[in-house]
Amino acid sequence: MPPAESTNPSNFIKTIIEEDIKNNKNDGRVHTRFPPEPNGYLHIGHAKSICLNFGVAAEYNGLCNLRFDDTNPSKEEAEYVESIIEDVKWLGFDWGDRLFYASDYFEKLYQYAVQLIKEGKAYVCDLSADEVREYRGTLTEPGKESPYRNRSVEENLDLFERMRAGEFKDGSRTLRAKLDMASGNINMRDPVIYRIQRAAHHRTGDKWCIYPMYDFTHCISDSIEGITHSLCTLEFEDHRPLYDWFLDQLNIFHPMQIEFARLNLSHTVMSKRKLLKLVEDGYVRGWDDPRMPTISGLRRRGYTPESIRNFCDRIGVAKADSMVDMALLEYCIREDLNKSAPRVMAVLRPLKVVITNYPEDQVEELDAINNPEDLSAGTRKLPFSKVIYIEQDDFREDPPKKYFRLAPGREVRLRYAYFITCVDVIKDDKTGEVTELHCTYDPATRGGDAPDGRKVKATLHWVSAGQSLDAEVRLYNHLFIKADPEEDKDNTDFKFSLNPDSLETLTSCRIEPGLAEAEPGRRYQFERLGYFCVDPDSTDKKIVFNRTVTLRDTWAKIQKSQNTSSPS
Repeated sequence: MPPAESTNPSNFIKTIIEEDIKNNKNDGRVHTRFPPEPNGYLHIGHAKSICLNFGVAAEYNGLCNLRFDDTNPSKEEAEYVESIIEDVKWLGFDWGDRLFYASDYFEKLYQYAVQLIKEGKAYVCDLSADEVREYRGTLTEPGKESPYRNRSVEENLDLFERMRAGEFKDGSRTLRAKLDMASGNINMRDPVIYRIQRAAHHRTGDKWCIYPMYDFTHCISDSIEGITHSLCTLEFEDHRPLYDWFLDQLNIFHPMQIEFARLNLSHTVMSKRKLLKLVEDGYVRGWDDPRMPTISGLRRRGYTPESIRNFCDRIGVAKADSMVDMALLEYCIREDLNKSAPRVMAVLRPLKVVITNYPEDQVEELDAINNPEDLSAGTRKLPFSKVIYIEQDDFREDPPKKYFRLAPGREVRLRYAYFITCVDVIKDDKTGEVTELHCTYDPATRGGDAPDGRKVKATLHWVSAGQSLDAEVRLYNHLFIKADPEEDKDNTDFKFSLNPDSLETLTSCRIEPGLAEAEPGRRYQFERLGYFCVDPDSTDKKIVFNRTVTLRDTWAKIQKSQNTSSPS
């Protein structure tokens, strides 16, 4: 059985928030934020954070901001900003008038850095990046103090002002916080606050040549916006002491940082750096390639916002990292599309069938149900004629045991149509390949049932040859062969486990004529084949479909297996 529907169950984050509300902390306010860096497209892991931040804010009558952490212009682009805004909206969330950018606070951040310098808590350092790493020490050995650590306040103020003015080369100087080079937490060993970086910013242009680091920017941005609960993934747990230190030293409003486990999804990678590598090296067609775990890729593949929100709800919020099986995500989209997707006929690998006793020029219209899960969706008309196509896999000249589909002398049902019987097999003289079947039909079985009560063991989907349309269908599989592409920690090249069969393109498919006006993004169930979505590559001459997911419910099988193996 699939997991039970969630009804916003409690978790440790909600427990903390409810305790804060009970104690009237922050006057009972709940204010969260989703703070993406615009250096790539959002992925399913970000969807978990989006649903969490916007979800708890809504549940406790609070607010949630969308804020861009745009402090590294060399990797950030306006394209990414636009895609992130589109993705968050598509998922169904609204930040109202609370769209912010860290770059909005550049002047304030600069002044806060000056305050730390004046209080002797920050200094300008001339060590190179490599020297800073060397001086930092290791997890088992303390670091060494920079030879520039004890500069006077006046010298530091002068140098920092000149850094801003552009007097020094990129990377030649940094501003560092003065903490403890012997700290057991390596993040507290005089971390860099500002670096010199001449790069045009997508919002501020060339106004700045120094940019603040994330750890300095994030906590102050939270404070400025009045965030009460700063929800971060576990990799920021070791950064929390620094988050707290900056706010305490600056004596400004102090939000509470809470860490939760990030989402790790099987058969893919979640690092934006690695996803960018897949795009740049041409392993996929772009950020929105339907094999990618990006929100735009899932959208193009045919996933719905409801299915992704349901998935995020089901996996819950935990304190420990774990791997979530892709089968659960697929279960969620099947569950959603089963209720909403219209059923249609499509043949992916056509095999021609000539019904020899059917009238030569006759074309009749048969009634077909649009969605048996939603009878209000009504019915449609399907053309039927002397020549039809069925799937190649639905015929075997020498059928194996338990194969109940079409074979010589065997009778099967055509969905919504008639019983047919194979009477002859036509083959290519050179290859021996089956190219055509000759069948007869029983006119008394119109609609798919026999008045004499006889039964058949198989029902096939089909399309009428003369009225069907040409289509291209792209069959997607897992991007990586291994459930954990990075399980071999000694092999830094995660691409070695890429699945060479992650995409199969079929160019000679046939679809029912009612799909002529199908628009990009429209989702359907191809009967017996799976769920498919119209791709933006479609043209007036050929419609292109992406397979969203097969009809096989792997997650239900996993759950059934677990339940069976559990003691009663």
